[in-house]
Amino acid sequence: MAGLGVGIGWRPELDLTIERMAGVDFLEVVAENLRPARLPESLRVLRARGLPVIPHGVSLGIGGAEPPSPARLAHLAACAQALDAPLVSEHLAFVRGGGLEAGHLLPVPRTRASLRVVTENVRRAQDALPVPLALENVAALFGWPDDELTEAQFLAELVERTGVGLLVDVANLHTSQVNLGLPAVAALDTLPLERLAYVHVAGGYEHHGLWHDTHTTTAPQAVLDLLTELCARTSPPGVLLEWDDEYPSDAVLVDELARIRAAMALTGDPR
Repeated sequence: MAGLGVGIGWRPELDLTIERMAGVDFLEVVAENLRPARLPESLRVLRARGLPVIPHGVSLGIGGAEPPSPARLAHLAACAQALDAPLVSEHLAFVRGGGLEAGHLLPVPRTRASLRVVTENVRRAQDALPVPLALENVAALFGWPDDELTEAQFLAELVERTGVGLLVDVANLHTSQVNLGLPAVAALDTLPLERLAYVHVAGGYEHHGLWHDTHTTTAPQAVLDLLTELCARTSPPGVLLEWDDEYPSDAVLVDELARIRAAMALTGDPR
């Protein structure tokens, strides 16, 4: 994957903030919030400055038993073309079944049978998209009782079968460690980081012993430590800050990007 740098998730509430921020190398935008034929003016301005923009899907449901919707795939493809995006990202998640929407990015059953279905879904998505696809590990509040693989093992096998890229969310690895007891560093050792497309960093809260990945606060040190661990294993093409609500001041966001760069620099990454 080509180098992206350090970026931030574009949101309408942050448009002017991002336009005046220094140190933003690339952007990610939620694909479902876009109309490809009429991009927000802010995104057009930032694209004109040469900033890459990655459409990030949240509703494709590539982890479901049903094939991904051709209409949803067509929308992702149109977003990629309108933004001249280097890639598209989505979640390895279950979001709907039998016409019912879950309303959450749920973990897929990590079984061999599920892996066969998801492999076919990924191949269908790859065939429909004009750019490479990267899949993100999710923030799980539970695991299915019949799981045969860890999420990292499941993703590693999926990458081997399809060549799909990885969007590693270190905040979600932290979530799985707290909520499910899945060691985050062991996941980094299992994931095929040579297929890394970019990385997510975000904050959240612990409540009654569960970690909630809310994207509404600064990243805890434990998440930044995982970023350092990842950078000790590979040089990530890009690292992106997610912030989705309770938006802070410009200064807080600038400081978060500085904290990300500092965590990367602990391993010698100059960004």
